[in-house]
Amino acid sequence: MHAIGVDIGGTKIAVGVVDEAGRILAQVRRETEADDVASIDRAIADACAELAKDYVVGAIGVAAAGFVSPDRTSVLFAPNIAWREYPLAAKLRALLDLDVPVVVENDANAAGWAEFRFGAGREATDMLMLTIGTGLGGAIVVDRELVRGKWGVAAEVGHMRVVPGGHYCGCGHEGCWEQYASGSALVRDARAAVVAQPHRAARLLELSGGDREKLKGPQITQAAQEGDGLALDLLANLGRWIGEGAASVTALLDPELIVVGGGVAEAGDLLLTPIRKGFEAQLSALGHRPVAQIELAEHGNEAGIVGAADLARR
Repeated sequence: MHAIGVDIGGTKIAVGVVDEAGRILAQVRRETEADDVASIDRAIADACAELAKDYVVGAIGVAAAGFVSPDRTSVLFAPNIAWREYPLAAKLRALLDLDVPVVVENDANAAGWAEFRFGAGREATDMLMLTIGTGLGGAIVVDRELVRGKWGVAAEVGHMRVVPGGHYCGCGHEGCWEQYASGSALVRDARAAVVAQPHRAARLLELSGGDREKLKGPQITQAAQEGDGLALDLLANLGRWIGEGAASVTALLDPELIVVGGGVAEAGDLLLTPIRKGFEAQLSALGHRPVAQIELAEHGNEAGIVGAADLARR
């Protein structure tokens, strides 16, 4: 049975038809406004209707960045889109001329499920997924089941407190893991390093047009790939934070596999190697227990579409 997967971002949505093997058969995109939730609904409905003209679909899965209700119908809260107790599934069904179930899932959960079913985790039974982007998202699979928790908001690993009194977080607290292990943290630290270490920052400044406030994550990755020492150090520090935090999560869950995805993961081994080092440095009972594999995600930006569609189908 084909299913439609919808991945909602802050400024755009990506919608695709996915087959039972996790392959995207067709895909469309729409621009959206984060503050206009009605327009997001209409864009999703329009994209789904376009795809349904050419494919018979049996379910629609929606990957949303936010806290999703236990029954997977509503977004309780979203940090970057104006959803508050928002009945997303019902809104979409009212706009769609399709008699199919609509299932809403957290976007990191959807991406993690895609990796578990069709990507790096397809041979695993217990997996932790970390999505390293603007923030730090997570997904947990235990004994081949996605862990959602009693209220549907499990696996918000980015909001574990790792530094008491640390950097302020968008969630309203201080010292959350994502403030040290995310693309935003990488950029913040890079901009600070340009000021503190100007003698090492020539390449980063060149890539940002001489304005450190315009420095972005992909530019830092590019500089590191070129061998720039400061950029390499910045990625190494980010990887250490990710690895050490993953070791703490492992103390609780004992996964066999940790999958690292998100935009920052495009740095590849430049990030993966320090993650593994940081992980083993903080892993309890090292030498007396199996060490989880840490691998890069395989599905990239399409993971949300694939995972949402497969969860809806199931």
